[in-house]
Amino acid sequence: MNDRHENPFDMIAEDTAPRGGILTRLRGAPRIVFAVICLLVGLGIAVADELLRDVEREAERAQDIALEDATPLDISRAVIADLEGGIGPAVTMLIEEGLEEARNLGDAMLVIRMNTPGGLDSSTRDIIRLILASDVPVMTYVAPSGARAASAGTYILYASHVAVMAPSTNLGAATPVQMGGGGLGGGGEDEDGSEDPMTRKVVNDSVAFIRGLAELRGRNADWAEEAVREGASITSSVAIEQNVADYIADDLRAAIDGADGRVVNLPRGSVVLESAGAEIVPFEPNFMTRVLGVITNPNVAYILMLIGIYGLIFEFANPGIVFSGVIGAISLILGLFALNLLPVNYAAFALVGLGVALMIAEVFSPSFGIMGIGGAVAFALGSMMIFDGEVPGFELDISVVVAATAVTGLIIFIALTTALRSFRARTVSGDQGLQDETGTVLSWSGRKGEIMIHSERWHAVADEALTPGDTVRVLSREGLDLRVAPVAQAGSDASAPGIRTT
Repeated sequence: MNDRHENPFDMIAEDTAPRGGILTRLRGAPRIVFAVICLLVGLGIAVADELLRDVEREAERAQDIALEDATPLDISRAVIADLEGGIGPAVTMLIEEGLEEARNLGDAMLVIRMNTPGGLDSSTRDIIRLILASDVPVMTYVAPSGARAASAGTYILYASHVAVMAPSTNLGAATPVQMGGGGLGGGGEDEDGSEDPMTRKVVNDSVAFIRGLAELRGRNADWAEEAVREGASITSSVAIEQNVADYIADDLRAAIDGADGRVVNLPRGSVVLESAGAEIVPFEPNFMTRVLGVITNPNVAYILMLIGIYGLIFEFANPGIVFSGVIGAISLILGLFALNLLPVNYAAFALVGLGVALMIAEVFSPSFGIMGIGGAVAFALGSMMIFDGEVPGFELDISVVVAATAVTGLIIFIALTTALRSFRARTVSGDQGLQDETGTVLSWSGRKGEIMIHSERWHAVADEALTPGDTVRVLSREGLDLRVAPVAQAGSDASAPGIRTT
């Protein structure tokens, strides 16, 4: 037999062997494949690096063009407006007047030295509109160390042409809150923990608003959105690293000098600030702005309202005093004006009004404390809820509520005491006022005559004859005559208790 058929398994092995697979074809050229792959990777890295360099060169060219196109703006004076506390209508007037002052000087910039927990959304947007429309450069300087630009302050910082922070300051927590009046500083949720539709609308609107400011000023828009949606906050050093603020300055002088050479965009075009050595000009708001700042403090507005209510109560209870009515009316109008500008919970305000109405009703129609105490309770509960504490900078001090309730209770106590005394007091007018009064006989004839009582002459009658000079007591009144009896016959002495002489 042929040798190649001696082992049948050789034929099977020969028939089942792979013929011409991809791996078999590449097995002979691994080095070539590896070289091609490395070449492609290297080419890709080179292309990416070149593109990155092109982007950097383009950015540098754009910056150079911006510097070349920007007009130098000499800043010889810096107007300093201090924004301290909650942001409300008074702060809007302050910024508006500060911008006007800087505009009148002609070669000045406005520096907002800020330390705020937040404030009202409407006032914040008004301030930002003023900044965006201003031909005067605006710098926001978060100072001193330990200060914050929280909530509404973050929006103003993003809108400013130059954003500066002192060491150890912070900003953020810019989530809006919906309530009477609107504010910035908190959020709302459904019972299941998810945002309710109204809160989503407000948050989305605020996100779009602050991202627009960030894109306008070339600042970090992603962090701005995080501050609104999640209430994120960062320190001054992190704010510089993340392009939220421009630089850190230890004091006001360093903040103003640090803006020198910076390009900012104004409505008239790009300008290069030349602020080194600028004179610091403190700004004082006018009288009306200061008054508005005082009365829009929630505690002051609340106290003004109470003074107005108490003054009117005293005037109505004692007509003719005038002074209490005038002071009360002025205070009440100022208080209501301030409350109209503040984020008021109107249900709580109605509860306060109900409490006041019950207390007034107690004064005019004494119910031995029922309406008065109920009014005091309604007044205290409404007072504690009248301002929502979620709006930063607009909280009502609980000690003011306690003091006001105590004063209200004292007024009710005085009114009740006076009412009880009036019930117990003897009537001093009319027929009842004459009964048991004593007088002196002036003339007498038979059973009739004249007597002197209350410095008045009265015709009198008696059951017996009297003589001039006798002391008599009034028993009753019969038409125009008084029925009298001698004091001795009445069984009492003229000096005895209960008998009054005239």
